[in-house]
Amino acid sequence: MAKSNEFALEMLGELEDTLAHGTVARRVQLLRKICDLFLAGGVEYADDQLEMFDDVFDCLVQNMEVSAKALLASRLAPHPSAPPRIIHTLAFDDAIEVAEPVLTQSPRLDEAALIENARTKSQAHLLAISKRAQLSGAVTEILVERGDTEVVASTAGNPGAEFTEHGYAKLVDRAEGDDRLTTCVGSRSNIPRHHLLRLIAKASDTVRERLQKTHPDTLDAVEGAVKQAAANAQKRSAADNADVKAAQLLVARLHEAGELNEAKVGEFARGGKFNETNAAIALLTKVPFVGVESMMVESRSEGVMVLSKVLDFSWPTVKAILDMRGGPATTDEAFTKVSYARLKPTTAQQVLRFHKMQQQPEAAEA
Repeated sequence: MAKSNEFALEMLGELEDTLAHGTVARRVQLLRKICDLFLAGGVEYADDQLEMFDDVFDCLVQNMEVSAKALLASRLAPHPSAPPRIIHTLAFDDAIEVAEPVLTQSPRLDEAALIENARTKSQAHLLAISKRAQLSGAVTEILVERGDTEVVASTAGNPGAEFTEHGYAKLVDRAEGDDRLTTCVGSRSNIPRHHLLRLIAKASDTVRERLQKTHPDTLDAVEGAVKQAAANAQKRSAADNADVKAAQLLVARLHEAGELNEAKVGEFARGGKFNETNAAIALLTKVPFVGVESMMVESRSEGVMVLSKVLDFSWPTVKAILDMRGGPATTDEAFTKVSYARLKPTTAQQVLRFHKMQQQPEAAEA
């Protein structure tokens, strides 16, 4: 290490001379030498040593041509202990040739930096971020909200990307009318059941068939969501779904203990617990789980309002349910609130009775 330190001191001396009198070509040559020195270290640098490298790199990259910075970025990006400040600087460079290798590969970029970059930089920067091996739900939310179609498709197709409940709801909304994106989102192995049902309900016949053929594990859910003639398939898929069964068991226990009420349903909804919310409403309204589920995954809000009005839920609870299940970004909250207030309980009960009558022939065939 002593030899490396001597070389470092020599480089610092050359740095002072280069910054004072050197040409751009000489600056580039020195930049390569400093990068070689860092990468050849073969040791874990101490914080003060990393700070020294950061200072040197910071001085050299100022006013340097894009190609030189891009080369530095490509060499430092994979290094797990690269100097943090220069990594941040390169990641936020306007030239995507410089930023891309760092945004795509660097383990030194923390979540805060990725979120800031995704919120402020170009679509090309967002696309680079979408290709990282791992992406948190906080980052993917921004990519789905700000990104163009290519960014959203890349994010949805990344197996290492995580999605929050809100992120999945946004993905489903963005996929509507886009066969390529619908296929990409629907192909995710861990997409929650209720988002899959909403997605397929909006999909074209071609995409439905494609997902059914390529994802046999979701076949029953897909058929149940998009074909009334295959409603029994949806029932079987619900009955066999471990998450659904667990939710129904929990809700049944709460009901037996006298603790299943509007407050509990609102708590489930605000916590993003779709299956628990469905199971609770199904038990309280005496509507089969799949019947409630079908009404909940519709793009329109009428089904939720009918179920809520029958149970005499207050608007905050209704809003929590609507927010949980997602829906079109154009939904006018004020209009929906007024519509719910005007919906008569007797009308809601009649609609629900009609819905139950439609379910009865299917139950007889099951």
